[in-house]
Amino acid sequence: MTAAAAPTGQRAADAGVGKVLLAAPRGFCAGVEMAIKALAWMVQAFEAPVYCYHEIVHNQRVVHRFEDLGVVFVDDIAEVPAGRPIMLSAHGSAPEVVEAARARGGYVVDAVCPLVTKVHHEVRTRAGKGYQIVYVGHEGHEEAVGTMAVAPAAIHRVESALEVDDLPAFDAPVAILAQTTLSHREWTGVLEAARARYRDLWQPSRSDLCFATTNRQSALTEIAPRCDAVVVIGSINSSNTNALVSLAVEAGCDRVFRVNDADELPDDLAGVVGVTAGASAPEDLVRAVIERLDPAQGVTEVEVTDEDEYFPPPRNLRDLLTAIDLAATVTLGGSVADRAPLGDRDIDASHVLECLGPAGPSRR
Repeated sequence: MTAAAAPTGQRAADAGVGKVLLAAPRGFCAGVEMAIKALAWMVQAFEAPVYCYHEIVHNQRVVHRFEDLGVVFVDDIAEVPAGRPIMLSAHGSAPEVVEAARARGGYVVDAVCPLVTKVHHEVRTRAGKGYQIVYVGHEGHEEAVGTMAVAPAAIHRVESALEVDDLPAFDAPVAILAQTTLSHREWTGVLEAARARYRDLWQPSRSDLCFATTNRQSALTEIAPRCDAVVVIGSINSSNTNALVSLAVEAGCDRVFRVNDADELPDDLAGVVGVTAGASAPEDLVRAVIERLDPAQGVTEVEVTDEDEYFPPPRNLRDLLTAIDLAATVTLGGSVADRAPLGDRDIDASHVLECLGPAGPSRR
């Protein structure tokens, strides 16, 4: 009999972890992959310090690793000295922030996730057509703040179905849009309430919800009912990580832990342990957690779908990298015609981070 099929009492009595069920997909999504590689290339292309508006992604270890390389994260563009290179984070920035960054006179790379850009476009378009917009998002989240700033006079943020009831009875047509990292559970209840409140509610034909967030939740849903405990790797300020934690609890798992890294694992885990990672957590943290768990019966990866989405780096950064590569080829006497392409699609962001240097100790 496998550990997954053994009675609960027997599993609890067994010493140590029997088996790990590893969710797939997990970890970095396409938007995070793009943003991390872009910032890594900026670190290599410019002398320190390189500035980044807000955390590049919501993961403590990723942020700390870049800080160790001379990246300075700021919450106000005014903190950036004139002429210094600036990265704008994957969560998207308000239009006035983008303008302020460009006004500083340095090299600016906007690493906003294309899915967030899509929502910004929808806000701009609907507001321009006279709509009032119900926006489902978390208060204070960088993505929500940046999105609402696109058309502040026409957008109204809510988090729950109850908050829909408190909205005005608009005379204008009404649209509904969402923060990309919401769970389907968070989105569905508000959507139903908005449909009941506003006749002819407009919503985009393609969901605003991030496909990667949905895939990670589907993978966790597959393994959670079979686990004695679930470990979710990610930071407390990551919306999609918190959604995974809530999902595991709702699936009936008795013990659910969110950890930044392997050092935060409890010492009394036993039986079958599920492991997943939020969309901002690098794969080396997953490996470290599994090594710490040391499952007697090994690891079984449970894959629900194969992700192949790819977001290229921002065009101006690609042009810069190509120019640097071309100059290096000429300087070293190489053949311009025969030089290999950059091949950024084949480069894994977790590997890029590892090559940049160790993450160092956790800074809890």
